[in-house]
Amino acid sequence: MKSINHAAVWVCVILLTGLGFLWYETLFGELWMEMSGLSLADIEANPPGAGVWITNFIATVVPLYVLAWLLHNMNVESGMGGAGIGLLISFSFVFLTIMTGNMFAMKPYALSWITGGYGMVAMTLSGFILGVWRKKGATT
Repeated sequence: MKSINHAAVWVCVILLTGLGFLWYETLFGELWMEMSGLSLADIEANPPGAGVWITNFIATVVPLYVLAWLLHNMNVESGMGGAGIGLLISFSFVFLTIMTGNMFAMKPYALSWITGGYGMVAMTLSGFILGVWRKKGATT
């Protein structure tokens, strides 16, 4: 953990929080709600509680620290290298899992691209930042 750039990880946490709001509110909000079988009335009647936001926070922080650890241990020292690893991991472990689950649940195909797409964009951007922003004095 000494070799991880904690500042870079926390910048990524903030970036992904903003990206999540942009993704699920502005870019794909209505389509995502429709494909998920939700309505604005449903959400207003049952607003997400603290548990949802705490879980979201943990689900953002933990993968970012794992990605930072992996990039360090793989000696990735460039933005493109970090972005490539972030994309590969998110496609393999996030997107394909979401797509398979949605197929069995008979959810619309496009829903996988919205939810899985967020994960791929998030980890690709984070991988770029973590690959570029190395901790000074970190040894491999």
